Amino acid sequence: MDDEDAGRPRRGRHAPEEPADPQLPQPVGADATVRQARVPDVPREPLAAPAHDEPVDPDDQGDPGTTDDPGTTDDAAPRRTRTRGDLVRTGVRGVGQLLVTAGLVVLLFVVYEVWITDLTSDRKQDALSQDLRADWDTGSDDPTVPTLPGGGISEVPLGEGFAFIRIPRFGPDYVKVILEGTDEQELVEGPGHYVDSAMPGEQGNFALAGHRVGKGSPFLDLDQLQSGDPIVIETEDTWYVYRVLAEDDPSGIPAQQIVLPTDVSVIAPTPNGALDGPASGAYLTLTTCHPKFSARERLIVHAVLDGDPIPKADAPDGPPALSEG
Repeated sequence: MDDEDAGRPRRGRHAPEEPADPQLPQPVGADATVRQARVPDVPREPLAAPAHDEPVDPDDQGDPGTTDDPGTTDDAAPRRTRTRGDLVRTGVRGVGQLLVTAGLVVLLFVVYEVWITDLTSDRKQDALSQDLRADWDTGSDDPTVPTLPGGGISEVPLGEGFAFIRIPRFGPDYVKVILEGTDEQELVEGPGHYVDSAMPGEQGNFALAGHRVGKGSPFLDLDQLQSGDPIVIETEDTWYVYRVLAEDDPSGIPAQQIVLPTDVSVIAPTPNGALDGPASGAYLTLTTCHPKFSARERLIVHAVLDGDPIPKADAPDGPPALSEG
């Protein structure tokens, strides 16, 4: 055994051979050509980092053709089931809108009834007044135009104006044309005369009806009349002065009363008497709805003729009672 082998471990029969000394690369000359293998460029896609540093579950990746935008998803989101509370809120909202609409309709109706119809009736009253004055000024001999009670008055056509009513307590400008008839087509134009009642100045009951609110509102303040207040009726050639009855009038007829619409005895020849009974004086009765904005009852005012009729020839500007307001 050599000295060189003395320091090496001994190998068994089947020990692997030691590798040979590696061959050092030989220097390459300057004129040599170096061949290098070309590796194809492979595009690298950046890896998206999981949100919040959480691991990405491959099962949650979904279809690459879909997006998280709810406006572009293929499947619509499921609709929420309506609860009883939703139905109640919808119903309350609908009822509220209905009430608001109904309130506006009622408001418009009130405006029409109170103001618009007043304007319309005032214009009709102006036209009726001009027509009646023109008939009187031309000296019409038409037998339908009322004259003195003893002058043989014939029937006045329905809807025709034949006299004026003045109530000083309502102001010096209160003047209304009285029309024949108490149907709505007459009352929308002014106070109407009950066709079966007496004429101005006659024995019996000269009875008039008029609207209290709207259609000119001729009897709006009828409840403000007091005992002794004058009510002046003007015909073609005569003035008639009636005065509201006293509360303790010997006749027992009240100055004011409130009755049901079916109580027609208030326009009897003697107020509150029999419809076919005799007349006990020359009365004036004014009727209107009560209370205001309602037709549930009737407000009645009774007056009696005060003195003799006054010819217009003696008082062309009217009787002194006109200045008592």
